[in-house]
Amino acid sequence: MTFQRPTVQPIRQLSSVTLAPEILNQLQSAASNLRAAVGFSPVLLTGNPSTTADAAEAIARETGKQLVRIDLAAITSKYIGETEKNLDRILASADPSQSILFFDEADSLFGKRTEVQDSHDRYANTEITYLLQRLESFHGTAILATREPVDTPPDRPFRHIIRLTR
Repeated sequence: MTFQRPTVQPIRQLSSVTLAPEILNQLQSAASNLRAAVGFSPVLLTGNPSTTADAAEAIARETGKQLVRIDLAAITSKYIGETEKNLDRILASADPSQSILFFDEADSLFGKRTEVQDSHDRYANTEITYLLQRLESFHGTAILATREPVDTPPDRPFRHIIRLTR
């Protein structure tokens, strides 16, 4: 598998995202808080993938940062150690002060860990844990998007959790 650099997406303004006023207010508040945030600042958006992508672009615009879209399917590999290398390359190349990392369709990161029946299951569980831990070492903003609301583990606190559909 060859590593592809994440793509930088064109950015929308918050006012161009069609959402209920109270949700727009939550996004505006998140953007304001993220401008002043220091250290790892995770945001969780839930809803339709196109809506979460629009909201992530709008947050990036409001904070004056580039949105770097990361396709988890493209960085995960069936070969042991390759997923970690791919993620390390992405995080090393992203400037925390200038970029927001956007992990679209990150539902798999919050799924229940599988029961370990063989070494492949054990590695898959370890890989998800590694992805989350490594992401936490990023000293910038990361937006994770899921289709459905998820129960976030208590050891994975999010600065903002915004449900884009009611």
